[in-house]
Amino acid sequence: MDKSIIGTGVDITEVRRLRQAVEKWGNVFLNRIFTAQELENAKTRGSLYQYLAGRFAAKEAVFKAMGDSELSWKEVEILNDKDGRPYCAILNGRAKKIDVHVSISHVKSYAVANAVITQKA
Repeated sequence: MDKSIIGTGVDITEVRRLRQAVEKWGNVFLNRIFTAQELENAKTRGSLYQYLAGRFAAKEAVFKAMGDSELSWKEVEILNDKDGRPYCAILNGRAKKIDVHVSISHVKSYAVANAVITQKA
């Protein structure tokens, strides 16, 4: 089962900068960037800003990997499967022929994520 790679992307986000954006713009910022499910899941995490920074970085990585300038923040949803692994759902129907794979890591000050786009088998 050969899955050709269509695109890759990587992003690093400073947790401090994400926290500053939330403190400055509050729910306006949060609701512009994150889906309702992402925000609901964030409430259950020990470090809200690290969690959100990871999702932000993952979305940026997906944008870079897909190269779709019409893709919006809320059309890219980053959730976790039952085992805790992050996954990406493209909510606008543009991902019918592709799979989007994401990986996220964070430390106190930074969150990094990568995305790989492959053709569906």
